[in-house]
Amino acid sequence: MSEACLEKATHSDSQRYREPLRQSPCIATASEAIKNYKENWAGVWFNENLDPSDPAGQLAFQRLRHTWFTPRINPKFRLRRDDKFYAIGSCFARGLESSLKIHKIAVESAAPEFARLQPAKKGVSPLGFLNKYNTYSILNELRWALDPGAEFPRESIVQLTKTTWDDPHTTPILEFADLEETLERRALMQAVTKRIKNCRAVIVTLGLAEVWRDVQADVFVNCTPLDVAHTLKPDATRPLSKPQPSRYEFHLTGFAENLANLEAIHALLTQYGHPDVHIVVTVSPVPLMNTFSTMDIVVANTWAKSLLRAVAHEWAAMHSNVDYFPSYEIVQNSDRAAVWESDLRHVKGIGAQRVMELFLRNYLE
Repeated sequence: MSEACLEKATHSDSQRYREPLRQSPCIATASEAIKNYKENWAGVWFNENLDPSDPAGQLAFQRLRHTWFTPRINPKFRLRRDDKFYAIGSCFARGLESSLKIHKIAVESAAPEFARLQPAKKGVSPLGFLNKYNTYSILNELRWALDPGAEFPRESIVQLTKTTWDDPHTTPILEFADLEETLERRALMQAVTKRIKNCRAVIVTLGLAEVWRDVQADVFVNCTPLDVAHTLKPDATRPLSKPQPSRYEFHLTGFAENLANLEAIHALLTQYGHPDVHIVVTVSPVPLMNTFSTMDIVVANTWAKSLLRAVAHEWAAMHSNVDYFPSYEIVQNSDRAAVWESDLRHVKGIGAQRVMELFLRNYLE
């Protein structure tokens, strides 16, 4: 800071800029901070006197050379192997479900009812129908399933052709169906979501900060509306009888909105969920497929993941029964060739298994 800037600072300015410190999620005395430093074996990045290639080295510049990055994990609580789990969130949640099932852990969100349905494309899991990509859609689904006073906005279901309809609060994995079948799937979705009430362990995976709102129904939807997708790429999507992209508006959501949504989710699970519910929040490492902002896709992805990562940390700091698990950091800081499929977007199965091994090792009693 220049001397000129220092001269302009008044006492009231100083007080005003100090005020936010009282709201910091973590405040420690100097003695406590020094104790943290001394006891944290993973708290130093670099030492010029150490060999960077030492495989047993514990500094960041040594551990980041390993094929698989292993962060220090200090879980806030422990879960039991006989606990029922529920995973809700982006597509990365489905990978976590698969790994949990391999370890013979009950996963209520891996609904066999949806597993039996036929996806529109071969090689795609029908459980992807359950994906929830943003905090609005996660909150909506929980409200409609748990809160007796919350009613699903049926007017948000969109007619695609004379015979097919779309529920924009799901993911379009399945073949589109008539209105009756679409509503039956909606009822099944809510029935499956209600199973979260019996789950002591809930995993919430945050995926996107770019969100679409249905202006007509006044509700945020789960992913890019098909009307918008069809307008952009008519040859790549099903023909629509009445495309109306003006029905939707695009939002780059902020920290406050996403944190408020997570707080509402916590309130719902506290009121209607398991009496001893424990929540593990993660951020999906899977990057955005595209952006509707003016940013470069890589920049847009960094912004979104950074925002969600910060929100997740803040949420966890606010509650003793919420903890952050660094699946995002594990994937992002591991060897790219080992972690990613050729599209550099999807995490290989072995990568998801590695993440869950660390999760189980640290969180299960």
